[in-house]
Amino acid sequence: MTKQYAVRVTTVLLLRHGRTTANADGVLAGWTPGVELDTTGREQAQAVADRLAEVRFSAVVSSPLERCRQTAEIVAGRRRTDMPVHSEVDLAEARYGDWTGQTLDVLAKDPLWEAVQHHPSGVTFPGGESMAVVQSRAVAAIRRWNRRLGEGSTYVVVSHGDVIKAIVADALGMHLDLFQRIQVDPCSVSVVRYAPARTFVARLNDVGGDLSVFSPDRRRPRPSSDGVVGGETGT
Repeated sequence: MTKQYAVRVTTVLLLRHGRTTANADGVLAGWTPGVELDTTGREQAQAVADRLAEVRFSAVVSSPLERCRQTAEIVAGRRRTDMPVHSEVDLAEARYGDWTGQTLDVLAKDPLWEAVQHHPSGVTFPGGESMAVVQSRAVAAIRRWNRRLGEGSTYVVVSHGDVIKAIVADALGMHLDLFQRIQVDPCSVSVVRYAPARTFVARLNDVGGDLSVFSPDRRRPRPSSDGVVGGETGT
């Protein structure tokens, strides 16, 4: 029998921004400047900030785009002490190039649409970047922040639907071509826990319920049945 050791994990709470007018109108916003939360989006952000208020997280890292910054600032502003929002360009939306600003109804008629749905790993958006590059830069950013904030930390990342799906797909060991099977709603929380040898997806597209279980354990972690972390992780 292999001897098992307790290890501390880094917990990342992936939060999609709240709804925007572009979301409501079915427009692919991409990097379009000035796309902000609408009234519903602000309400969603306030609600998720209330849910996150009981989580002892050490940082908020956000895409630099307005809708994410607004969501992140609402979450950070709910804390009892001042918490800065760190900007991370590699967690920003995919650069959709010529598709930016078009409606989804129009884009669905583009021959490239089917490839985006079924073979995204082979897609490069016209005048933009590839989905493979989006996943690579986003996962690399998460790994950098894991190292920067340290083992055993918990932090919030505010990003975009496709970016979060790409990060979750990597954590699950899924091929990028399957990432469209993952659903990430506005202001949903998905939780990935990074251990030295593997990752665990603890929540996916969570839009309700208690999140305080993802605060870092103040006690010494104990081994679980699979040798990673006991208590709040389980089997």
